[in-house]
Amino acid sequence: MNGGRRLEQLGIVVLVAAVIALPTAIHGWPTSVGGNLFTAGLVASGLMLMWWRTHPRLVAVLGGAFLMVPVVLNAYGWFPDTAFAILALLTLVAALGWSGRASWVVAGVLAAYLAVLWFVLGENIEVPLVMFSVPSFLAGTVLRLHRESAEALARRGRELEEERELFAELAVRHERARIASELHDIVGHAISVMVIQAAAGQRLVDRDPVGTSQVFAGLAESARQGHEDLRRLVELLGGVEVGGPDLSLIEEIVTRAARSGLDVSCRFEGSRDGVSAPVAHAAFRVVQESLTNALRYAPGAAVRVVVRGSGRDLSVRVENGASVNERPQLSGTGYGLAGLRDRVQDLGGQLTAGPITNGWRVEAVLPEGKRLSSC
Repeated sequence: MNGGRRLEQLGIVVLVAAVIALPTAIHGWPTSVGGNLFTAGLVASGLMLMWWRTHPRLVAVLGGAFLMVPVVLNAYGWFPDTAFAILALLTLVAALGWSGRASWVVAGVLAAYLAVLWFVLGENIEVPLVMFSVPSFLAGTVLRLHRESAEALARRGRELEEERELFAELAVRHERARIASELHDIVGHAISVMVIQAAAGQRLVDRDPVGTSQVFAGLAESARQGHEDLRRLVELLGGVEVGGPDLSLIEEIVTRAARSGLDVSCRFEGSRDGVSAPVAHAAFRVVQESLTNALRYAPGAAVRVVVRGSGRDLSVRVENGASVNERPQLSGTGYGLAGLRDRVQDLGGQLTAGPITNGWRVEAVLPEGKRLSSC
């Protein structure tokens, strides 16, 4: 970069020597002070172009000022026709240095500047003044607009790349949260049921062998179901097409919970047909998380599940009473309801959870559920 810049500046020095110094020397170098100032002004205006890349506005202003010196000292020196190339380059730099409304002001100042040159140098100078200023100024304007468009596109490209990286990061976070929520729902429920059943089996092992056998059969079933749910999750994450869930999953999990010893009932108000898979899956997770929490924090309490249609919404309500038996040594992660609320909100629904008289209620309203007719 620095080597190219130095080579460019050397080229400008050679250009100034070729269009000003050399023609002046051939014509006859001035011997008076005024004549030398005349030529020095021309040379200085050309040499200012060495910094056109880094300070285009300063180059345009000072270059134009130095070019005015030989105009003022017109009677003391000789103006080579080739020096008009310096005027062309200075107008080009002026067009590159200002943008927007300022460029119109610069165009007006340039017109006034050219009028001064024409007035001082004489009427026969108007053609070269126009030829070596207007086309170069227009060319500089086109180059500046092209550069600004390229910079705007590059800037927009960087912004889009930053947005893409941000969206990718958010997508990864969202996917991780979704996977964590799925694992929490699957593993948490399965483990809670197995712990409750294992504790019941320990109590019955000595006095009720038949009941113990039933309990451990249920324990094995819970383990198999947990394994099946994990397998299905792995298949989903691996891109394998898996049949979409429906509301029958709620009935299945309620049945399994009842076999594990939970006092639970479920009532569907209306038809279960026509509910989209995401809504059915969210409803299933609401019931599953609520049953898990009832097992952990209200053992022995009655649990009531109601799935009901209301307009185009599907509502799921799970209520349980106060704890009857001693609570098992099971502690939650604290993310169950939070993840459930995020899942419901992602579908445009609402979830509320909190204490009621002698118990706890979880209720979710999910949109896009078809109106359920009485069965």
